[in-house]
Amino acid sequence: MITPEFLVTTLIIVLLPGTGVLYTVSNGLLHGRRAAFFASAGCTAGIVPHLAASAAGLSAIMHSSAVVFQAVKYAGALYLLYLAWTMWRSESGFSVDQKSKDSEVRGRAIAVRAVLINLLNPKLTIFFFAFIPQFIPSESVHPSMDMLSLSLVFMILTFIVFFMYGIAAHAMGNFLSVKKRAVRIVTRSFSAVFALMGLKLALSDR
Repeated sequence: MITPEFLVTTLIIVLLPGTGVLYTVSNGLLHGRRAAFFASAGCTAGIVPHLAASAAGLSAIMHSSAVVFQAVKYAGALYLLYLAWTMWRSESGFSVDQKSKDSEVRGRAIAVRAVLINLLNPKLTIFFFAFIPQFIPSESVHPSMDMLSLSLVFMILTFIVFFMYGIAAHAMGNFLSVKKRAVRIVTRSFSAVFALMGLKLALSDR
């Protein structure tokens, strides 16, 4: 059952800045609306396996198995560090020419990276396992359908909020289009934050 409490709580969670938001904002800022759309779609798709794992009870296995959890965690941390490294070295990221940025960015590559960012975060599976069931009534006749409905709403809100973040970043990027030095600073700042998030994930506990 979709309640106002669920909607408000979900909105607050989605609004909180994380790796997905950062990735969407960086693409919107540096590459435009189209890139922000694909980043938002990819981040949303990236939570589907976690929701499916939670529904299937696989999160309990991940929670009890230190080996599985650590393997996924370190894979995610290494991927974030890889993104930071490629962004730091990329010269194409320093150009935000409005005429070319929407047409030259490869939407598929952006979406795949976004999927991997969320897919390789083991904490999401455990989070959904703990979060979604709280809003399913104990007397529910079809708890699986309720979980599916709540998960769908969560995904829709995720996409909308992330895309709005990307659009806002795109608008800000227009002011930086003629300031290459500023864009270089912003790009490398994003790179540094990705690196810090990767290290934080690698060093974090459950």
